[in-house]
Amino acid sequence: MAMEVHVLIHRQNGLVHRSALVAAAVSAALALAACDAGDGDSRTKARTGGGPSVVAPGKPGEPARTLSAEEAAKAAGDDTPNSADFRYARMMIQHHAQALELTAMVPSRSGSSSVKRLAERIAASQKPEIGAMEGWLTHNGGERRTSAHDHSAMPGMATAAQLKRLREADGPAFDELFLKLMITHHQGAITMATEVLAEGNDVRIEEMAGDVVAQQTAEINRMRTMPS
Repeated sequence: MAMEVHVLIHRQNGLVHRSALVAAAVSAALALAACDAGDGDSRTKARTGGGPSVVAPGKPGEPARTLSAEEAAKAAGDDTPNSADFRYARMMIQHHAQALELTAMVPSRSGSSSVKRLAERIAASQKPEIGAMEGWLTHNGGERRTSAHDHSAMPGMATAAQLKRLREADGPAFDELFLKLMITHHQGAITMATEVLAEGNDVRIEEMAGDVVAQQTAEINRMRTMPS
């Protein structure tokens, strides 16, 4: 009994999510096993092109491809975390931590209700993200992969002098500087996320980086329209 398994593979930033492809390959393999139990000719059909297949969409402007289960598994590749994944998680934890440091100043220094609401949203989203990345590191043995990083060199990080100026500012002056620093900070986070999407290998890190790009791009656009 020849079988074909179709799967819709979600694309994000031009990247095929490997987990969907692997799942499709596993489903195809299970379907083949079921056929083997009930049809002695299944193996022959699989070898001659009648076996299960996975339909994977092509790149923009290109037709979809029909892959065998073996080809689909090979295309999915190995998603073992690499050095780029570990570097991203460690550095983004520190990057988010500074964002929380910035937003913590807002309630007592800002004169704008809009800026206060923005700071609350940023803190509410980045605190759980820090927890998720710390959990990912623990799960993947990150504590055994230590290396020194100059966190001040990360893109978008506010300098000690800029933080001092922000702490000393108040009212409209604070709001203006806060928005300027936070836009730059978000731009740096997007740069880091874009890099790991190109260089990393872990599906969970890919998902978290994609969320950072989408969310912080939207917040940048919002901040640019806010009065300073």
